[in-house]
Amino acid sequence: MRHATDGFPLSEAVSGALLPVATPRESTSRVIAEALRTAIVDGTLAPGAPLRQDAIARHFSVSAIPVREALRQLESEGWAKAAVHKGATVAPLSANEAREIYEIRSALESLAIGLAIPNHTAATLREAASLCRAAELEADPSKYVARNVAFHTSLYAPAGRPQLEEMIGMLHRRGERYLRLKFGLPSYKGESDNDHVALLDAVQRRDTAAAQTLVAAHLLGTGELLYRFLTERAQAEAALANQPKTRARRTRTTHGN
Repeated sequence: MRHATDGFPLSEAVSGALLPVATPRESTSRVIAEALRTAIVDGTLAPGAPLRQDAIARHFSVSAIPVREALRQLESEGWAKAAVHKGATVAPLSANEAREIYEIRSALESLAIGLAIPNHTAATLREAASLCRAAELEADPSKYVARNVAFHTSLYAPAGRPQLEEMIGMLHRRGERYLRLKFGLPSYKGESDNDHVALLDAVQRRDTAAAQTLVAAHLLGTGELLYRFLTERAQAEAALANQPKTRARRTRTTHGN
């Protein structure tokens, strides 16, 4: 069986596409949404790419109903945008959204780590250390995103706050494709790994104040980095788009004289 995201982008029908086997707890629409989300995170489906219901349905060999449900789910999570008479497209990357996601994460994860530290055991600390090392050694962007989430989650799980954990998980998912941009800046990947080591050390020492300060600084710094990167890229793209128009105006002016 091919991987669920094989054949993306979905501009044409994909022959032989099969729906991945779902566990009893998964619905068809959830499987489709997860596959599309993965393709968006790894860049296979770029910002602005069309999410055509008919093509997606052919790819997964399903009817339009679970596809519509999957697209509604992605839209509610901020992954897709729907426009009247135009259908759904992959949501654009937003500098403001990236910064806000990490600002909210900094507040929630500071709370979570403070609640978790008193409940950490030798076993949970060993698991966190192992996940920290795995993230540091990971060279594949898509896998790094998953390892990064696993490490952070391991630090907060002992808090025993399921609603808080769910909110943090949702923000992690919203921030996945932004995190992938950070991975593309090698020096910052190294800085992030160093932040993780320092954060783990504070948790192991049960220094709650230091851990909360470190996790907040780590997340706020990531948000500001992504905000600057996306803002500068948008400005560069706008300047590039305006260049032909400027040359054309100068040419007309020259010919007129």
